[in-house]
Amino acid sequence: MSGKTGAKTHDVIVIGAGPAGLSLALSLAALDLRVAVIERQPREALAAPADDGREIALTHGSMRILRALGAAQGWSVSEISPIRAARVYNGRSARFLDFHSQAGDSGPLGYLVANHCIRRELYRCAASRAGIELLFNRRVLSCRAEPRQVAVETDADGALRAALLVAADSRHSETRRAMGIGALAHDFGKTMLVTRVAHSRPHQGVAMEWFDFGRTIATLPLCGRQSSLILTLPGFEAERLAAAEPAALEARLNQWLDGRLGELHLTCGVHRYPLVAVYARRFVGPRFALVGDAAVGMHPVTAHGFNFGLCSQKLLAETLAEERRAGGELGSDAALARYERAHLRRTWPLYQATNAIATLYALDAPPARALRSLMLGLGERVAPLKRAIVRELRS
Repeated sequence: MSGKTGAKTHDVIVIGAGPAGLSLALSLAALDLRVAVIERQPREALAAPADDGREIALTHGSMRILRALGAAQGWSVSEISPIRAARVYNGRSARFLDFHSQAGDSGPLGYLVANHCIRRELYRCAASRAGIELLFNRRVLSCRAEPRQVAVETDADGALRAALLVAADSRHSETRRAMGIGALAHDFGKTMLVTRVAHSRPHQGVAMEWFDFGRTIATLPLCGRQSSLILTLPGFEAERLAAAEPAALEARLNQWLDGRLGELHLTCGVHRYPLVAVYARRFVGPRFALVGDAAVGMHPVTAHGFNFGLCSQKLLAETLAEERRAGGELGSDAALARYERAHLRRTWPLYQATNAIATLYALDAPPARALRSLMLGLGERVAPLKRAIVRELRS
């Protein structure tokens, strides 16, 4: 519909059609709200997203969210891989910290699904959902908050207006910056290399991570005798390794993994991702909110970033629904403040702890190695701590 000024109006405008943005659009459409989603990429890039190499570790809570949105039903059996246990090693020590389901629990700790599969199914759901307008090939030129609405200008439309604007456009959000909200950034000075391998030994559904000297290595169990393999290295070393011939890279990986999965062979190319964690200084502003990585961009070591993104959109949608039931105004300061407080409580402690862990395990000096070994030993012996972590994964 059009307002008095001729501008197209919606209830909510979401900038960014990634998983957090599309999930939020679906959650809001379920509340009978009219949602516009603005995306730079063409429609084809969302309908058939390229494989970016990333496997997403989904908690049980995230799986429930994706099922409720209709996305999980579109995955084939081969696209979902259960994580039955997780082990953390320090260097070449035989000791490890072991996480597994507790007595009485049913099912795995979590699930692995490729990022492009999640994006594909969220797009499928959003494209067919009444109340959602997907605007592709759009670049936002400006956005501003007015007393009772927000106005967004793109390079392909006139002004779009809504009661609420939501940024879901990555941890380097231009919308966040345009609306005057800064962010704390932690650059780890490392690059993550992601690839997939086939191996001769079964992984038994166990995810492994070990902090080797000068590098972090992780394997995530996929269907069959396949795993996603993640290397975290200093930037220059990562670039050199990514440019190596496949045979040379395979030889290096076999050396580093020391036979834990038997003989390894690459099954795809190598993808590179700089490691930078981001935490917005505020999650809301006048008629404005942040979700997903635009609010909290996590280091992947604890696998919470994507799950926080799904939780943030669900929390925002629930907060808006509560405000409507109470007769409040959509996008009111009071509702947004409640969302901010709740998301802050959930994310800030783990964000800080994750950065501390990632920093500690990036150090190779003897005192740091000794402290890591001590922490692993304590973690393995302190049962309540392990149970709390497993509960978080299964919640």
